Amino acid sequence: MSSLLALSNSLAETVEQAGSAVVAINAGTRINPTGIHWRNGIVVTSDESLQRYDEITITLANGHTAPVTLLGHDSSTDIAVFRIQEVVEIPVAKIGDATNLKVGHLVLGLARSSEGDLRAAMGAVSVVSGAWRSMSGGNIDQFIRPDITLYPGFVGGPLVDAAGYVVGMNTSRRRGTAITIPAKTVDRVVNQLVAKGRISRGYLGVGMQPVRLPNNLKTALNLPSATGVIIVNVEPAGPADNAGILLGDVLVTFDNVAVSDTAELLALLNNSDHIGQTIKAQIIRGGALVELAIVVGERPSGGS
Repeated sequence: MSSLLALSNSLAETVEQAGSAVVAINAGTRINPTGIHWRNGIVVTSDESLQRYDEITITLANGHTAPVTLLGHDSSTDIAVFRIQEVVEIPVAKIGDATNLKVGHLVLGLARSSEGDLRAAMGAVSVVSGAWRSMSGGNIDQFIRPDITLYPGFVGGPLVDAAGYVVGMNTSRRRGTAITIPAKTVDRVVNQLVAKGRISRGYLGVGMQPVRLPNNLKTALNLPSATGVIIVNVEPAGPADNAGILLGDVLVTFDNVAVSDTAELLALLNNSDHIGQTIKAQIIRGGALVELAIVVGERPSGGS
């Protein structure tokens, strides 16, 4: 058997095995997304691809359809999580570690049509880098760009490595460029949505806006940035109020990380591990640098 034929057979076998955990999401749209049977009875897909969250079914490899119920969704990481409402015979995806990916590794994007047909696209990993933040403030553990074409219906499906492991969920950026949400991020979001139906984020109870600092003040206080975040509102009895933060204070570091605008602070608060923890913050008050200890709360709907 030639090396090329062996590779072809190996890829086909990988597609078949990994594809057994891939489902179609029937959401009433012209082009339906794909989903991944991430855990027993739990399906994940792309949140952006959904126009509604009710009356959704999934199609399995054998063409059988089953109803699913929304457990929660997080637009900041583009992940929606559903629970299958009936017992179905479908394997759970073999979840891998995206940190093992290197530029040049062969990968597969999988999808399933509403009729039950399995589809595949092959390419190579073109970019791998560190953690990043989405436009809507979601913390993504790793930036992965596979050089694969996301044909109609491929969004929400898995990125599969050469060993047959699902290392993330594929979605698209502007102009349809493929990007993968790594398995570690998907796992973290699934844990919270299954447990709470929502994503827990840190909360200070303040209104704020970015402010530029005078050069002489930056030099005198040896500040890491020329901008900070000025406090324009403090919620009574909120975490910031309890810590002694006042109107006009300028926050410059949070948990030993420089804060130069509101987006950076919100990104730090998106880390649910901070909730209930005492975090050190440095503020400028009256031209002097003051350190405060803040017990981070949990953000209510619409809170900052």
